[in-house]
Amino acid sequence: KVFVEEAIGAEYGEGFETFRLDGLLKVDVDYLNDKLQECFLQRIRHAMKPDEAFGLIFSWDNVVADTRFLKLEAWKQLASEEGKVIPEDVHVQRSMLYSAADHVMHKVLRWSKEETELERLKSRLLQFYYDTFSKHIAPVEGLKEWLDAIYTAGIPCAIVSSFDRRNMIDALQRMGLTKYFQAVVTEEDGMESIAHRFLSAAVKLDRKPSKCIVFEDDPRGIAAAHNCTMMAVGLIGMHPAYELVQADLTVASFSELSVINLRRLFAHKGSAFMDLQKQIIEKSPPKRNLTVDTI
Repeated sequence: KVFVEEAIGAEYGEGFETFRLDGLLKVDVDYLNDKLQECFLQRIRHAMKPDEAFGLIFSWDNVVADTRFLKLEAWKQLASEEGKVIPEDVHVQRSMLYSAADHVMHKVLRWSKEETELERLKSRLLQFYYDTFSKHIAPVEGLKEWLDAIYTAGIPCAIVSSFDRRNMIDALQRMGLTKYFQAVVTEEDGMESIAHRFLSAAVKLDRKPSKCIVFEDDPRGIAAAHNCTMMAVGLIGMHPAYELVQADLTVASFSELSVINLRRLFAHKGSAFMDLQKQIIEKSPPKRNLTVDTI
């Protein structure tokens, strides 16, 4: 699913289905926001350490790892092998990064229309990607410093991707990022859309979706986060800032972020625990009606 355009998902708050010992369980956004309530001890802890109440969800592509180089290099190698030329156009490159491979080959580059030929080209493209991936993989600039700050603050993190688990774990180990992620959502989890991956990450972090923050560089991922009642931080990259206007916060790099930024995202929501409540006091106590019995 590396070169497949996934559905956004959860447009109406719908979730996914999972199996339990007592049968099929349908999980949606409202269900998770209701069921993943903090227990009493957690509420006390989060009142003292409010940052730990959040859950951070990072997309793999271009947020954790710079996969733009890997994908473009795979396309270039395929073009060289096939004797093709890739136009030096920003829109074409964006299609190669974010659109499905068969759509790019058929509609954008116009390499082939035959289904069997498209399947062969996609197979070679994926092979080139894995070959490049095994040799060149690096975290996005400033990510490790940001993860260090989050780790110090005790905020749990998850990483989501359509990549397979074995290669994902191996990549995190090679980049020295394993300790920062308490949950990993990969192809083996069987999620059918971007939003479903985010919801699965919230479940693994044991955090309500409404308490999670998603880090994305794609407007589709930002829309998926909002469909899940999550906050979204947009990273400017292949998509300029004006295409990420839906994000709750937009930054050019992780170096612009601080834990205080995360707190401010939820500042308007407040906390349901130990909030000051107004006590309703009547202006005068009710008068007692004296009757024969009371005398």
